[in-house]
Amino acid sequence: MNAHRTAAPAAPTEESTGAGWWIKSVLTWVLLFLLVGLLVVTIVLPLLVGGHRYTILTGSMQPTYPPGTLVVVRPEEPVEFAVGTPITYQLRSGQPEVVTHRIVQIRRSADGEIGFITRGDANQVDDQEIVRPEQIRGAVWYSIPYLGYVNNWFSGPKRTYTIAALIVLLGGYALFALATDTRDRVRAKREDR
Repeated sequence: MNAHRTAAPAAPTEESTGAGWWIKSVLTWVLLFLLVGLLVVTIVLPLLVGGHRYTILTGSMQPTYPPGTLVVVRPEEPVEFAVGTPITYQLRSGQPEVVTHRIVQIRRSADGEIGFITRGDANQVDDQEIVRPEQIRGAVWYSIPYLGYVNNWFSGPKRTYTIAALIVLLGGYALFALATDTRDRVRAKREDR
């Protein structure tokens, strides 16, 4: 007759129930929720409304949007804009360069065409060129200070290197977690014998 011996469940240790374990667990969950929230406000929400993310690079919109601020812009009909609305627009129609400035005056031509005079909050004079509706990418929906620097790392030529570094870091972390888990299982089996 074969007698099977069942191992008694391991008693909880200080490592698995102590204050240090709780603090690590809570911090891990808080960090996870923060990262998920950050992904939602920087990627998901702009995608849902057809918006775009831009980084403020100059001080022309200080103190409202200092350099490094990430602004999320959503498309709106130009007729809905009012004086005081911050908009992001192309410097030249069809060109990729954009600027975010505030509308300070709305003009209508004799034939009903609308144009906008803009100015940066930190600037003393209005911008020289009238902004046409076809140049406008949208109105600023919300902004997040300092996150623009992170956005810059994920756009342009740095994107490839940044994503590769993240893959290596995440892969390394996964291997580390697998190795420590395997080590703990081996230790537990040895202790059971």
